[in-house]
Amino acid sequence: MKDKIKEAEVFDNKSTVYGPVKSWRYGMSLGIDPIFNTSTCSFNCIYCQLGNIQQIVRELKVYVPTQKVIEDFQEHIDKHSLPDVVTFSGSGEPTLALNLGEMVTAIKQISPTLPQFVLTNSTELGRPEVQANLLNVDKVIVKIDASDEETFQKINRPASGISLKATIDSILRFKQSFKGSLEVQSMFMPLNLKHLEDFAAILNQVKPEVVQLNTPKRPYPMEWHRENRGNHKLIFDYQIKELKRVTEEDAQKIETLLREKTGLEIHSVYQK
Repeated sequence: MKDKIKEAEVFDNKSTVYGPVKSWRYGMSLGIDPIFNTSTCSFNCIYCQLGNIQQIVRELKVYVPTQKVIEDFQEHIDKHSLPDVVTFSGSGEPTLALNLGEMVTAIKQISPTLPQFVLTNSTELGRPEVQANLLNVDKVIVKIDASDEETFQKINRPASGISLKATIDSILRFKQSFKGSLEVQSMFMPLNLKHLEDFAAILNQVKPEVVQLNTPKRPYPMEWHRENRGNHKLIFDYQIKELKRVTEEDAQKIETLLREKTGLEIHSVYQK
């Protein structure tokens, strides 16, 4: 246990910048955490790498000062080579950060050619403030894990009042004004293998540039620690629960069906 604790100390618990970690789609991705202080999200997904979300809310506010993020970013790049991308994610839903746009602008001033991506659960994309904050982002990766309301509620466990239809509508409203690249990321588990043709119909509505098919290869932590951000090394000094994944064979079937029904570019985590 002491060895595990010592190893876990490689995750900087005091910085809003973490990693970089090797992304199966984007190369070396440096994480930016605009939430930081506690896990805060409008979803409480059953597979979340953060574990049980502590604050399930839709409140737009400044969760961590922009200056703190910029100082942490500058400190990192002063010591390390530039990553392939920076990805806003971290301790919850990044679009809840009212100052997200300020962070994007400041990082672009420091590193003008460094691509900036945002991973989002899509619930807030219809809000004008959120759309303005994402105006200068290079890529937005939206989450769609279900094609029916029952499965959506079981997997994503959203804040009160959030429905699958409202979430899809938010993506469609956002896409009308967003000039960057939009991709869909889907987490497949045995629970959501049904209704794949309905899922394809949603993809045909959204028309993303790419669809990423994922499955929970990381376990579910039974308590929240900031080290859970980007913990691809799977070092834990606390209790975890392994999650059910789709098999490589099932992933291939999903990929083939969705490609046939949508004509979209599909990438599977098993085919990286």
